Amino acid sequence: MKRNFLFLFAMVTIIASSSAFTSRRLMFRISRNYVSVATHKLSCHVLFRNASKSTSDCSPMLFSSSSFEMTANEIQMKDDALKMINASIRAVDPYAAIKRKMVMCKEGDILETLVVEVDDDDDGAEQIKYNMSKYDRIRVLSVGKASAAMALAAGEIISSCGKQIDGVAIIKDDHATTEEIELLKEKYNIVVRPAAHPVPDARSVAGSNEILQLAKTSDSRTLVVACISGGGSALFCSPREPLTLDDLMQTNSALLASGMPIEKMNVIRKRLENGKGGKLAAAAFPATVLTLVLSDIIGDPIDLIASGPTVPDDGSGWDDACRLVQEYGLEADGEYALPDTVLNLLRLGKEGQLEDTPKSSHPAFCDSPPLCQTVLVGNNRAAVMAAANQADQLGYNPVVLGTRIDGEASVVAGTYVAMAEMLSQQREHHGVGSYQIAGLPAALIAGGETVVTIPAECNGKGGRNQELALSAAIKLKEIGLRDVVIASCGTDGTDGPTDAAGAIVDGASVDRIEQTNTGRCAHDAMKNHDAYHFFHDDNADYRSHHLIQTGPTGTNVADVMITLIK
Repeated sequence: MKRNFLFLFAMVTIIASSSAFTSRRLMFRISRNYVSVATHKLSCHVLFRNASKSTSDCSPMLFSSSSFEMTANEIQMKDDALKMINASIRAVDPYAAIKRKMVMCKEGDILETLVVEVDDDDDGAEQIKYNMSKYDRIRVLSVGKASAAMALAAGEIISSCGKQIDGVAIIKDDHATTEEIELLKEKYNIVVRPAAHPVPDARSVAGSNEILQLAKTSDSRTLVVACISGGGSALFCSPREPLTLDDLMQTNSALLASGMPIEKMNVIRKRLENGKGGKLAAAAFPATVLTLVLSDIIGDPIDLIASGPTVPDDGSGWDDACRLVQEYGLEADGEYALPDTVLNLLRLGKEGQLEDTPKSSHPAFCDSPPLCQTVLVGNNRAAVMAAANQADQLGYNPVVLGTRIDGEASVVAGTYVAMAEMLSQQREHHGVGSYQIAGLPAALIAGGETVVTIPAECNGKGGRNQELALSAAIKLKEIGLRDVVIASCGTDGTDGPTDAAGAIVDGASVDRIEQTNTGRCAHDAMKNHDAYHFFHDDNADYRSHHLIQTGPTGTNVADVMITLIK
């Protein structure tokens, strides 16, 4: 029987001292330009464990302290892993990303030209240039978890041309500071509309309709700057008639529970709403549309990020949406049944009775030069490479496993543990050994987005990163593997419906938690998808903390997973 772990959030801690006996917890909150750090000393608890305890028995027992305390290597690796996560999040700061991509400058006789770099990886980077004299008004329409920071950067750059600016930014609750909200409104006339995520609410609809209305009132003398980031699919939500918000809320809940990957969810979402799948760009026609994208989806498919509101939807249709309904048990008698109104709308669309999303043949997309252009400003690869660079600086041999990691969180965790176990065999052979991918100390770094399939009756709490960590902790214990640390973290600071970004574990994590918290059982937490409650402990010292808690980071480029072996 497949075991899935629940969504957990970890308190992010960093060791300021390399001592195995004294630690300092550094709690940090990522902001637009910096990481602020507050420290305080923590005492170390004496922990007890019996090495002969069964891996499936969660009954309380008395144990010797040495067998499940963290080793000196594990303490140092925990510190190092958190530093790598910190570096990865800073590398994809949305404000800095847009600042790197856009600049207002003078081009010959043209006083103000907006220059946007399409690709900064090559020396001969392509550029898009906008002669600002052709526009009377600039509209900033921003949706997603990073929308406030992206809108702020765009407003700062564009304001120097002296044109009229207005706009709307829809953000997830608590994903913008009071200072950012006030600055956007007072200086750039961009209003911020908080809304719910991952299940939309009435505020999502109101903000989305406001954006669509601004788009519809744009003309050929308007430059629309659309800032798109992860989370935009839920935040930018305007139901297509005759659907209601309740229909979309039930649909989103069913899609999440089914374990469907985000890119497949968006195939269905595009057909149920007024702004997705190129419809925002179509609404803005004949305005010029520049879209800046911070990608949270594996492989950076521009048409799927936030359900592609400003790009043609050539890759999917009504037939694809209906196929996914069957594949994931979303039909009327399925385990995750969609509302009847939604199923009926999808049926009518498949029968050709409803208009589909705009394709490349739409005038908003087929003009030459094109009215709508899209630029990727940040992605998971940037976060992963920053973590690898940090690992290298800390003395590890980094290996980037890729940025397309997906699949069931518990299964992916098993792969990481297996790789760590293979690399750890170098300890016995005092060298790299045969066919090893890296020498010790090694850092295996990956990016992507796993899933957790949750039964309809499940009441546990957690997230895919916490579930991955819990699964890894159980597997590390089962094979008795120590001096290995595994961390999994969402770059947005949010993992499921919790206050944690992920979790970090070692080979003794399960025993430490079970023996110091009566009634907690790792296997029960896995079965009930309740990883958050298994890991959570406000009173634990540094060594007993497993949740990574950054707070909202203002960015979102999927997850970063780190496995360290010494």
